[in-house]
Amino acid sequence: MVRLIPTGTLFGRERGAVTEARILAAIPCYNEARYIGEVVKRAKGYVEQVFVIDDGSKDDTARVAQEAGATVIRHETNYGPGRAARTCLEAGLKHGADILVTLDGDSQHNPDEIPAVVQPIRGGRADLVVGNRLGDAQANMPRYRRFGNDLINWVLNVGAATKIRDGQCCFRAYSAAALRSIHVTDDSFGFASQTLIQARRHGMRILEVPISCVYHGDGSSQGPISMGTRMWVATLKHRVFRD
Repeated sequence: MVRLIPTGTLFGRERGAVTEARILAAIPCYNEARYIGEVVKRAKGYVEQVFVIDDGSKDDTARVAQEAGATVIRHETNYGPGRAARTCLEAGLKHGADILVTLDGDSQHNPDEIPAVVQPIRGGRADLVVGNRLGDAQANMPRYRRFGNDLINWVLNVGAATKIRDGQCCFRAYSAAALRSIHVTDDSFGFASQTLIQARRHGMRILEVPISCVYHGDGSSQGPISMGTRMWVATLKHRVFRD
């Protein structure tokens, strides 16, 4: 049973340090058979159960993930990263997570950093934790990505009391209260901003922790530029309209 040490009030409930937590991980994937097995094996060392959300992959992602020890939830078609993220949060809620960790399945995120990402929630200091790719990780970020992230973060933060420096990072930890309150409706990468905007509107405590990040070759930058533009528009939409 989870024991709470009261430190305040959240949505009419006590909030405090989670001393005995059921920590689960959910990893959204699309065609990540090359990496997902190792990610699952390493993540299992820090959580009770690993879920892999296979968003209609055309390769062996589901088989490799299952052989590595993950519980696979498969979408029959490729719905998009936002839909996969929604299934991640639903899995955490359905399976009684006190803390749900999400990370990418392409090995960009280091599963060995899971303890650092969940610690602010375990210590009663946060309801939602976001990885921050500053320092060496940001220095190694491709320039077009860094420029796009800066633009999206400006739209995410302008006029907001709680500033988030790396709002597009998907290495995160959600408390049980966050899982109950956040509802992803954006099937695109705009979900990353949507979840943070909803969290702020609910008065959640959002903290960032430094993480490392490894970037793989992307080929042409036209895809990321187009995607970045769509994310900018989606972030603006979620700031203006309540969803």
